[in-house]
Amino acid sequence: MIAQNFKEIMKALPKATKLIAVSKQQPEERIEEALSFGQRVYGENRVQEAYQRWEKRRTQYGDDLELHLIGPLQSNKAAEAVALFDVIHTLDRPKVAKVLATEMQKQKRDLPCFIQVNIGEEDQKSGIMPADLHEFYEYCTKECSLNIIGLMCIPPIDEPAGLYFALLKKMAASLGVSSLSMGMSGDYEKAVALGATHIRVGSALFGARE
Repeated sequence: MIAQNFKEIMKALPKATKLIAVSKQQPEERIEEALSFGQRVYGENRVQEAYQRWEKRRTQYGDDLELHLIGPLQSNKAAEAVALFDVIHTLDRPKVAKVLATEMQKQKRDLPCFIQVNIGEEDQKSGIMPADLHEFYEYCTKECSLNIIGLMCIPPIDEPAGLYFALLKKMAASLGVSSLSMGMSGDYEKAVALGATHIRVGSALFGARE
């Protein structure tokens, strides 16, 4: 099932768009199946859960494995996140930016980062507010020397996602960054059509979580 889902998803993706398989809370056998047919890019929401799932596999797959943190990052987990992950998608607070920068310098790692934008300005969601984006970007790049490669968003669930994807693309262009982490299982095709460079797909690839 997973192999067939993978083929269908990849048919819809330009070569430049990266499929991040969202492996959080997935059974081990599904992860192993995805690994068996060559999927090497995975997204996790929680640092501790990711360690349990991927620390040993890091040794097995080495640099061939690419791990993306796509869930909220607490500053007290920054050291572990820098050690395990290859890309951070959820940078959204000055405190976290500063701690990440310190940890990257300490560990001699320079991880690409996305700024998460609260694109719908929803109280229950993480992300920097659109009005604060430019100031936060300047802080991350100039004060913290972080490698900000793009923007990430999760659109409001009950509104047309395409409008928000288009808005995020404009925001990225205004900053001069080109990577867009947007689109999940239900809307990744719209995201791809609007320039997504990274899509985060869970249930459309693995099936519903048990």
